[in-house]
Amino acid sequence: MMSANTAARFVLIITSLMLGACERNDVAVNETPVEAERIAPVTIMTFNVENLFDNVDDPGKNDLTFLALEDKQSEQHKAVCNEIDVDRWREQCLNWDWSNEMIDRKLAIVASVIRQVNDGRGPDIVALQEIENLAILERLREEHLADAGYLPAVLIDGDDLRGVDVAFLTRLELAGAPTLHVTDFGDAPEERVADTRGILQTDFVLPDGSLLTGYSVHFPAPFHPTEMREAAYRHLDELRAALPSDRPAFAAGDFNTTSVEDDDKFMLERFVRPTWIVAHEAGCDNCKGTSYYARRDDWSFLDMILWSPGSPRGENTTWRMRADSVQVANRAPGQTRPDGTPWRFEMPGGAGVSDHWPLVTSIEIE
Repeated sequence: MMSANTAARFVLIITSLMLGACERNDVAVNETPVEAERIAPVTIMTFNVENLFDNVDDPGKNDLTFLALEDKQSEQHKAVCNEIDVDRWREQCLNWDWSNEMIDRKLAIVASVIRQVNDGRGPDIVALQEIENLAILERLREEHLADAGYLPAVLIDGDDLRGVDVAFLTRLELAGAPTLHVTDFGDAPEERVADTRGILQTDFVLPDGSLLTGYSVHFPAPFHPTEMREAAYRHLDELRAALPSDRPAFAAGDFNTTSVEDDDKFMLERFVRPTWIVAHEAGCDNCKGTSYYARRDDWSFLDMILWSPGSPRGENTTWRMRADSVQVANRAPGQTRPDGTPWRFEMPGGAGVSDHWPLVTSIEIE
């Protein structure tokens, strides 16, 4: 028979073992939720920065506006500028002083717009439009976003006559080399095709190790025929269809589809909604748009983020877009005019930022 002291010690040991088992069971039960919580959402922004140029003349590109004033004094330069029909563009070509100081100002305010997301760190992925070259984008990353953790920028030089390209900044590792897909615009005149950009495809490694395909786009401008934007939409859908069926994908950029054109030609109904979830339609109910056309007093979502989750991967987790995360990012200083419209970058003082507001959304593990 046990003594009283021995019995007491036995009870204490059994109690300790039972408590330990309970603690271990708690850990085992909560293991999956804890792991899921460790996979943070991924934030995506699209931003047409409006003419992010250096001040070096690139042969073969129409970048004469973006030179320092001291480099615009030759008769040859003035003669070329005077051939421009649009008064505002001609004045810019002749008299804008795209100095080193002005470039620094432009880079700084673009960075401030990007930083209004994620408590100053910026989004995990930024799809960018109207970037002249990799060098100026790397200046943005290294000089003004150095502490944001972005990897070397993704940009492939295209054939746009003005020299603007689409690009990505990202903190996510890449899975392979990016590709620039050139759209076939059929019988469109050569001078119109010269004013277009390709579709930049990049594969990203998500935090759970799965892949995400992104497309940065800048479709033909609204003054080009609707048929050219239709061709660009069809090309984008063909690229999405070529991916593995379980691959999540997004397309982000300046689609240049005005609200008037969409109402008249049903562009989103025909080319977007059958394949993609339109971010600003899923969320952002009170958002007016990302671009404003004063002549018609009209707002448009020229800038869009399109999301395609891919088919479920068996028992594996999938990624979904958070509708409540969709927002127009227009809170940085200098982005908005007193009348509540986007404030494009202006000279000579360097007021404003861009004639487009960025759009932002997040994706997360479902």
